[in-house]
Amino acid sequence: MNAIGRLSPALADPVHDGQRVFRAILEATSNPGRIITLPLAPVGPGALSLAATAALLTLADRDTPVWLGPGIDTDVLRNSLRFHAGCPIVPERSPATFGVVAAASLSSFDGFEVGTDAFPDRAATLLVEVPCLEGRTATTWRGPGIETARAVAIDGLPDGFWSEWTANHALFPCGIDILFTSGSRLCGLPRSIAVET
Repeated sequence: MNAIGRLSPALADPVHDGQRVFRAILEATSNPGRIITLPLAPVGPGALSLAATAALLTLADRDTPVWLGPGIDTDVLRNSLRFHAGCPIVPERSPATFGVVAAASLSSFDGFEVGTDAFPDRAATLLVEVPCLEGRTATTWRGPGIETARAVAIDGLPDGFWSEWTANHALFPCGIDILFTSGSRLCGLPRSIAVET
């Protein structure tokens, strides 16, 4: 089967579906810790979730390099992103605007762009694939978009993840942002949010 025959589906209606997905992502990032279900998310290529697929098809383009982590990086996904979004796939973390990684393989945030004081918007956004957005062990999130505090229980994160996040948060206004994705749902964690374990 040729590469075109192995492409995954795109958004059914790229303009209107893209707008709906973008609004859902905006809601997730402006209300950190709130779980948002994406409407009409396309089937992901390989092991990629519907939510991560929809987010990439909405946010990625030829000006946003994408880095794919171990277990995520497949020929089908590369071909689909190049065809549908036109985004370059990069082998290193440093030039990536977006990174996609399975939580279990995310040992550190090292190498991703964190921006500068003059240009904090140049920081990378990570799409972190997790088994579930409602695990057993809750953390407490505080910061912009949260009235007082919010209990959030992301499942499947490796040991040391929240220590990495504390160091990242200390870089604010620099630092990476995260979208946790699972199935057709996502949850935003902007760099401005402090997390207590």
